[in-house]
Amino acid sequence: MKQIELGQSGIMVPDWCLGTMTFGTQTNVADSHAQIDMSLDHGLNFLDTAEMYPVNPVRAETVGRTEEIIGDWLEKTRRRDDVILATKAGGDSQMVRGGEGYGPDSILRILDGNLKRLKTDYIDVYQLHWPMRGSYMFRQNWTYDPSGQDRQKTLDHMAGVLEKLGEAQKAGKIRAFGMSNESAWGCTRWIDVAEQVGGPRMATVQNEYSLLCRMYDADMAEMAVNEKVTLLSFSPLAAGLLTGKYQNGAVPEGSRMSLNGNLGGRKTPRAFEAVDQYLDLARDHGLDPVHMAMAWQRSRPFPISAIFGATTIDQLSHILKGKDMELSPEVTKEIDRINKTIPMPY
Repeated sequence: MKQIELGQSGIMVPDWCLGTMTFGTQTNVADSHAQIDMSLDHGLNFLDTAEMYPVNPVRAETVGRTEEIIGDWLEKTRRRDDVILATKAGGDSQMVRGGEGYGPDSILRILDGNLKRLKTDYIDVYQLHWPMRGSYMFRQNWTYDPSGQDRQKTLDHMAGVLEKLGEAQKAGKIRAFGMSNESAWGCTRWIDVAEQVGGPRMATVQNEYSLLCRMYDADMAEMAVNEKVTLLSFSPLAAGLLTGKYQNGAVPEGSRMSLNGNLGGRKTPRAFEAVDQYLDLARDHGLDPVHMAMAWQRSRPFPISAIFGATTIDQLSHILKGKDMELSPEVTKEIDRINKTIPMPY
């Protein structure tokens, strides 16, 4: 697979990443371990997880279970050096540590919890799941209001967290730092503050990005290029919409839509209309729509490692068949036309 650098960290990864958020709910332990094995067999050695996983749904009693499943695989196989491992400290969700969030006084304790569950001495990319000041991600962009933010409080919080993560980096507990669900302003501030306090420079940002969700294309893209930050794009298949499996009212048993209904706000009439056009485009060019959606990620003018999830081994096998696909200029041009016709469908 194509290899890219995560920011300026020196860490090289494939431009695809195995997401694990269903490990422990929709995907049982044996199948979770089999997915890691299959991915490695195909040259995909980059895994992403989080303290708050699994999802569908997130429950306080299962928080951390996905990390434990990966930790058991690492302990069983003794292949820690064969994988690049990214995880996250949970934000201020009531499901995670009672809504405590993270800060200078807690981040090292939270990190030690990640390490314990993962049964490893170090994490390659340690991320913060969302900024404590709030985020416009997860469909919150439609009503986003930053007017209550306190700039100095935000900068002081960043400085305190980065100082502590600098200690963790020096101790060998983390190799690189990343954010998730962050804005262009937030990313540049994390970078500036890191330079001021000597903390780890942000290497990655994990935001949603797909044919149906292209907010990253403007200010975030400019930030990524100029600041050398790699996008770890989540939901590149738009929570399964781009597979076509939900068209015409279909709700497959055990699917994400069967569990949470509206796919986190992604289920809209315009989304189905856009998917119809992408499915037609794939058919007209003899492409599998899943492979087209994933290959489009590597066509973008900024660095991406696309995080995809698979509930089953069969789904993973299918996705991996397109791991080396490149799209023609004709197809990417048509994709842009569809995006202009039906922008931001959710």
